[in-house]
Amino acid sequence: MTNNIIKYQALIDGELYENGKWISIINPTTNKTIGEVPALTKVEIEKVYTAAKQSQKSWEQMPILKRITFLNSWKQLIIRDKLIIAQLMTNEIAKATKAACSEIDRTIEYIDYTLQEALRLHPQSYTGESWGIMNKLGIFEYVPKGIVLAISPFNYPVNLSVSKIFPALVTGNSVVFKPATQGSLSGLHLAKLAKEAKLPNGVFNAVSGKGSAIGDSLVENEVINVISFTGSATVGNHISQKSLKADLILELGGKDPAIVLDDADLEDTATKIIKGAFSYSGQRCTAIKRVLVQKAISSKLISILKAKVEKLSIGLPIDNCDITPVIDQPTIVNAKKLIKDALDKGAKCLIGNKFKENLMWPTIIIDVTTKMDLAWEEPFAPLLPIIIFEQVSEAIKIANDSQYGLQASIFTTNINSAMTIASLLEAGSININDQSQRGPDHFPFIGIKDSGLGVQGIRSSLLAFTRPKGIIINWKTKN
Repeated sequence: MTNNIIKYQALIDGELYENGKWISIINPTTNKTIGEVPALTKVEIEKVYTAAKQSQKSWEQMPILKRITFLNSWKQLIIRDKLIIAQLMTNEIAKATKAACSEIDRTIEYIDYTLQEALRLHPQSYTGESWGIMNKLGIFEYVPKGIVLAISPFNYPVNLSVSKIFPALVTGNSVVFKPATQGSLSGLHLAKLAKEAKLPNGVFNAVSGKGSAIGDSLVENEVINVISFTGSATVGNHISQKSLKADLILELGGKDPAIVLDDADLEDTATKIIKGAFSYSGQRCTAIKRVLVQKAISSKLISILKAKVEKLSIGLPIDNCDITPVIDQPTIVNAKKLIKDALDKGAKCLIGNKFKENLMWPTIIIDVTTKMDLAWEEPFAPLLPIIIFEQVSEAIKIANDSQYGLQASIFTTNINSAMTIASLLEAGSININDQSQRGPDHFPFIGIKDSGLGVQGIRSSLLAFTRPKGIIINWKTKN
């Protein structure tokens, strides 16, 4: 597959589409072109929204069980093509093949739960009696908001696409889907399967293109009712400024801290920190991106962490190594900049700081202080700073001073300490004695500050793509 350039088409109004203009997809492992996707224009994006709007009402009026039948057919095709999609992910985002397969398995579970949960969105009823109004009954059902723009990131190109698309579709919305450029081979393969599953024309559309050419026209169209975006805070904030009246669901960056108290189980803590920091080479918004450790046990924890990092395998995604190449050279350049700034200001490299093209060895930087950029900026790479504190209040302050507020972790054997700290941390979710992570997928997933807007998670997503619609019944009582 890596020897031939694969071309995928967009999906517009039920038809696979190309315009003769292409964007190259680069394999991060080889830095060679492995595929091409269409470079659509503003005019073509307008056609996509026209198709989505024309199809939405008939899709909404279709009984939900019939909508689920279409979506289950699509799911079966994803299962059928699991190895093909996994290979695409390995080639275009350098994700280990085993991890890519695991992502698809998780996605299938997500689809099943979503379709089941959609059947439990029952109408709610209210009487007027509690307000002293007799003979009045309100029935409020959940109806689709209309047109959903779903923009997915490179790092989980299947799971974080499906987690937007399926909740939107099952509740009766039509969808315009824009995958990240690196990740668009996987995304457009999903679109090809949607056509094979015979989803009604225009209900699901998939587009590709350069952000400079179509970015603003994608988010500014007046027919959009909801924009669900996962990506950088910079792009997310731009979308919030450019979008018109659309509701926003934004999943952005993070600088998730792991706070380690002096009574923590250090062996278990270190295992979870390593997994949390270095899975998929740290390219996760929920990755542990800084460790705040109490001084009394800092040396011991650092020693254990170093020993565990030395055991990580480093190399090719096809070999299922723990650390694989990051997505592109700008990521490497940014990581080097953060490391240099820290070392110039007195930090020390415990392990790592070694590079070969897009491959970065897992790196731990110790003696990091709040005067260093590494304490605050998100590297999206296998790079972990360690900050030492004495008083718990220091750790809480450092954690909360961040522009981000996605998740945090607390490691301690004292539940009273854990609950007290958790109540003071400014983050969407706090994990006690575990690494920060997305899921289980039916849990609400929340980001505050520059980490996001709105709530995801299966039921939360279903509600985000719908609105209540009330029917108020009034009647007269016979005298």
